[in-house]
Amino acid sequence: MNRLGCQRVAAADESPPLLRSRRPLPALILSMRRSSFFFRFILIGILLHIYVGLRLLPDMPIDTTGRWLSALWLVLSIFLIPLGMMARSIKRQPLGDRLAWVGLLAMGFFSSLLVLTFVRDLALASLLTVDAIWPNTIAIGHWRTGSAAAVPLLALLSTLVGLFNARRRARVVTIEVPIDDLPEALDGFTIVQISDIHVGPTIKGRYVDAIVDAVNRLKPDLIAVTGDVVDGSVSQLTRHTQPLSRLSARHGAFLVTGNHEYYAGANAWIDEFRRLGLNVLLNEHVIVDHDGARAVIAGVTDYSAGHHDPLHRSDPVAALAGAPGDVLIKVLLAHQPRSAEAAAAAGFTLQLSGHTHGGQFFPWNFFVRLQQPFTAGLARLNGLWVYTSRGTGYWGPPKRLGAPSEITRLRLVPGEPE
Repeated sequence: MNRLGCQRVAAADESPPLLRSRRPLPALILSMRRSSFFFRFILIGILLHIYVGLRLLPDMPIDTTGRWLSALWLVLSIFLIPLGMMARSIKRQPLGDRLAWVGLLAMGFFSSLLVLTFVRDLALASLLTVDAIWPNTIAIGHWRTGSAAAVPLLALLSTLVGLFNARRRARVVTIEVPIDDLPEALDGFTIVQISDIHVGPTIKGRYVDAIVDAVNRLKPDLIAVTGDVVDGSVSQLTRHTQPLSRLSARHGAFLVTGNHEYYAGANAWIDEFRRLGLNVLLNEHVIVDHDGARAVIAGVTDYSAGHHDPLHRSDPVAALAGAPGDVLIKVLLAHQPRSAEAAAAAGFTLQLSGHTHGGQFFPWNFFVRLQQPFTAGLARLNGLWVYTSRGTGYWGPPKRLGAPSEITRLRLVPGEPE
């Protein structure tokens, strides 16, 4: 029994040190992978900046000096964006955080600039086709000039709106999950889920404090933290994750690892989360007794964890091993929605996930669907309910458009009779 009165059950073949392995993928291989990734990232970035420059600068209604200044900004952007991505490794503060802010804002602006430039080219191709069929019906020259000027202005506007959306406190979203054969004592059982906070260069303790205050005001029965809490090491961020120690719920707060914990030293963060009073579930479960009715609360390591350490391979079956057969309500915390198929096969009732950020901002919501079965909201898969949070923070550019951050209050309710 743990300090909350919950019985913790690990996989039958698991010894306590199993997921405490200190044998990660060799550092040299990880370093080579990162170097290869950043080389490709910078190369692609250069090509995309060249594309934007060639497509916009000749048509913009500005003088030669303005064109040179615009070209200079594009050159700076090529370096600012990767600098923003790598700035968390700069130990000197506040320099590292300031560089991160500049680089990540540049990344958010250029993302919109690139998309709008591409949309402009599609529209221009359509107009040129119309003009070829019906000559002199469209003032192509005026359209080229006006649209070239509009693209950076719209990109700037979307970046500012996205910044406002990202930095304001996450809204509370209430979801009712209909469960067949729900015990009467669990009718109205409330789980508050937070996910993907990404404490790091642009998200600090005050931001986390506001989240914790909002969660505690909801007075949940249980809190689920579904991974990607941090973007940095324990030594860098321990002061800023400290507010998580104030999370309060009748049955406690439970946490599973996300992929970003593995980028930042998962074992150290697991120790730190436990020090903060969070119940970390690593392919294991606890039994929660709520007014005489029992429920399984299980958690798995991140879907990709096995790539970082084979002993951390995500395993929903192992997480449920040893659970009493007469407990019908089985809730799984799994960072990525991709765990859903295995969770459904294992017999879970509800899976809570994050990872996708709901796409965070256009057009990435479309790309998320290529990797994950669910992008946001409540969905059904082979008898399993899957709720995918849009995330409570943000990653990378401080920007959200069309995918607001959320604190999710999930209420279990009886299923409708057929």
